[in-house]
Amino acid sequence: MVFVNARYIAAPLVLLLVAGCAKSGEIDVSGGGAGITAVRSACPTVGVPAGTGDVTLFDPPASRAASAIDVVATISNVRSTCNDQGEDVSTRVTFDVRARRTRTDGARDVTLPYFIVVTRGGSQVVAKRVSQVGLHFDAGQSLATTSAEASSAVARSAATLPQDVRDRLTRRRKAGDEDAAVDPLADPTVRQAVASATFEALVGFQLTQDQLRYNATR
Repeated sequence: MVFVNARYIAAPLVLLLVAGCAKSGEIDVSGGGAGITAVRSACPTVGVPAGTGDVTLFDPPASRAASAIDVVATISNVRSTCNDQGEDVSTRVTFDVRARRTRTDGARDVTLPYFIVVTRGGSQVVAKRVSQVGLHFDAGQSLATTSAEASSAVARSAATLPQDVRDRLTRRRKAGDEDAAVDPLADPTVRQAVASATFEALVGFQLTQDQLRYNATR
């Protein structure tokens, strides 16, 4: 089971990009004699998908000239808290939105759509929700900053590795063992199990195809 929700909250702040998650529920994946250690958590990785962390509005909307730029907004200071103690692994993602407008003659409200999406295995979208964040510019003010949040929940069973895979990943191997130098993740079955139990919670602006193209070609 996977679900997400998102809501707007009013508050100030600034600055950009990804955040981690809580530490409970981790397993220590060790390479034994090789001395290699990696830590895996049931909590999802949190971040901003490439090309969706900023949005530019134009006036007139069809123009892409620099002189037509109306509002530019950026997602920043993405952070998260994760609770993996119950049946669901719940993650709360908060972030700031900072916007700059070109014309400052009069007060103005701007509403921007944003999303939270949960992916599995790095590519499979399993849940998505779109919400809106509002920014208010006072007369004569060119900058506005606010905050928003979104949350997701993934069934703990889905984010937990099968016991046989956990055993293979954590088994201590001694020098001289036949498989001492073999990475367990080289086994496609193990690699697929790890991918299947790995989730991401990603936030970004809900952009049109034109806006995505503009971000990609700037």
